[in-house]
Amino acid sequence: MKRTYHLKQRAEGQNATRQKIIKATIELHQSKGLAATTISDIAGRAKVGKVTVYRHFPNETALVSACSGQYFERHPLPDPDNWRDIPGASDRLRRGLRDTYAYHLATEPMMNRILAEARDHPLMAPYHAHWRGAVKVLEEPWPSAARSSPCLKAALALALSFDTWYLLARTQCLSNDQAIDMMLQLVQNCAPGAA
Repeated sequence: MKRTYHLKQRAEGQNATRQKIIKATIELHQSKGLAATTISDIAGRAKVGKVTVYRHFPNETALVSACSGQYFERHPLPDPDNWRDIPGASDRLRRGLRDTYAYHLATEPMMNRILAEARDHPLMAPYHAHWRGAVKVLEEPWPSAARSSPCLKAALALALSFDTWYLLARTQCLSNDQAIDMMLQLVQNCAPGAA
């Protein structure tokens, strides 16, 4: 019985150490960026030795994978299936952009760093796939002539993009509502046959 207790305690301690390393890494990636973060930085922030970091994460891929998984678990992407209940194309787009821009605002420090440094990193593939799926959900209620236009898909992808939101909200100082109105107008101009 005593051995089982000690094994459980040890496992809990290892998990706590692993979580400290992940938390430290996420904080450093958000503040310094992926490329500038070193194992020494991570060990220092987590208050563990470098050997301990390597014991839990033998390579950068394992560490970044654990961090991105936990980050997206704590900051879930907006669910485009929630938009399917809205039948009108413009109303669905407005709701989708409202959810998307709220997400971009909440994750701005991390996405600003990570997209600048690791946009094409394989670990970002699910992030990009999510937004491609969101485009498909947003294009569903548009008339068939509009859905067959590559311009509509491009305008929807542009409207959902973190970079677009950042340009409009941060560089041009538009409110989210102003940015949404602008993107709605752009998409409608790219949708032949739309009412």
